[in-house]
Amino acid sequence: MKKPFIVVVSLVLLACQQQSDSDFKTLYSLPKKLKEVSGITYFPETHIIYTLEDSGNKNAIYAINAKGKLEKTITISNAQNVDWEDITKDKTGNLYIGDFGNNDNERRDLCIYKVAKSQLNKDEASAEYKISFSYPEQTEFPPKKKEMFFDVEGFFEHNGYFYLFTKNRSKGFDGTAFIYKIKNAKGTQKAVKIGEFKTCNNYNHCVLTSATISPDGKKVALLSHDKVLLFKGFKDDLFHKGTQTEINLGHFSQKEAIVFKDNNTLLIADEKTNKVGGNVYEFKLK
Repeated sequence: MKKPFIVVVSLVLLACQQQSDSDFKTLYSLPKKLKEVSGITYFPETHIIYTLEDSGNKNAIYAINAKGKLEKTITISNAQNVDWEDITKDKTGNLYIGDFGNNDNERRDLCIYKVAKSQLNKDEASAEYKISFSYPEQTEFPPKKKEMFFDVEGFFEHNGYFYLFTKNRSKGFDGTAFIYKIKNAKGTQKAVKIGEFKTCNNYNHCVLTSATISPDGKKVALLSHDKVLLFKGFKDDLFHKGTQTEINLGHFSQKEAIVFKDNNTLLIADEKTNKVGGNVYEFKLK
């Protein structure tokens, strides 16, 4: 679920980088039936993107080819789309659906679904297992308006764990984001907070909407409506302890999905809002 946004002036982070317009290019328009794409993941061997939509849409994932054509719709028969906000995969090609959209910070049914790679050739698939989780730091549902830190729209799987990056919905937004860690294992868990960092104090430019890690595990990219926040030079999974660079894309839209195509190339998708967006883009990192 989203909030309306307007164009306003942005502040900078620890480092700021402006790349040329040629680094950001439109690859294709998304299929018209996919109006609220909220996450993407990529299979380089087939050049297929898998995507999904958020609350109010079907409990389905969609395969899109390199020309932007919808190749397959896979209904997940044993999963409910409360608010699917991101999709990721592990090294062996299993998919994971993040049902953790939490606009009002009042949900008690946050979860992640695993869809095995072997299910992706079916029209109707079953999730292999479900990971239910909660945030130990949240004690009120909802919390006070100044403490609404428990929405998430971006995550990825890495070395047997999920890493979730929170979307700050607090009154008096100051760019604070938390990183949570959850083991990739069936059952109920308490998410472990491993760190926090700040973007900027302008919600429309610096609120986080998706997350991805490079295939070599050396870069983490976080998305906002017109920027990429890049972490590099970190040790283990202390991503926020590395170099933090803000990259201005020079393009403002309702961007909701990001994934590494390779170690130096990002794929980004946005929703079509006010006749702007509804595309998949490619962005080359310098």
